[in-house]
Amino acid sequence: MDPELKKAFTEMQVNKIESTKKIRLLHMKTDSLKLSKQRIEVTNRHISNLDPATRVYASVGRMYVLNDVPALTEQLKTTQASYEEMIAQCEKNKDFLIKNLKEQEESLRELVQLKKAETTETNGKPAE
Repeated sequence: MDPELKKAFTEMQVNKIESTKKIRLLHMKTDSLKLSKQRIEVTNRHISNLDPATRVYASVGRMYVLNDVPALTEQLKTTQASYEEMIAQCEKNKDFLIKNLKEQEESLRELVQLKKAETTETNGKPAE
């Protein structure tokens, strides 16, 4: 086997394994963010039924802070918007990794075809 092809195949395998891991992690992160976003939507729906003058507790880390409904609603909206941005970024990164992997596979195919054509020209018969 041609050393250049062997090197290209090993690089392709390493890149594919790394890309697959990254894609899987991005997928898990996206799912987690979608769950958090859904939780915020449900919380917002329940809070919207309350009187605006009602005081509610908002979770901040390990403690709770007393807040009014409009302030908490606004806080939830900004958090939800940031989750949507993070989800979009994860999807964009995932698409980029998939596209990059496909491009590398295609370039490897082209290299194999080129090497086959070179050996055919040199030997005068098709390479097996």
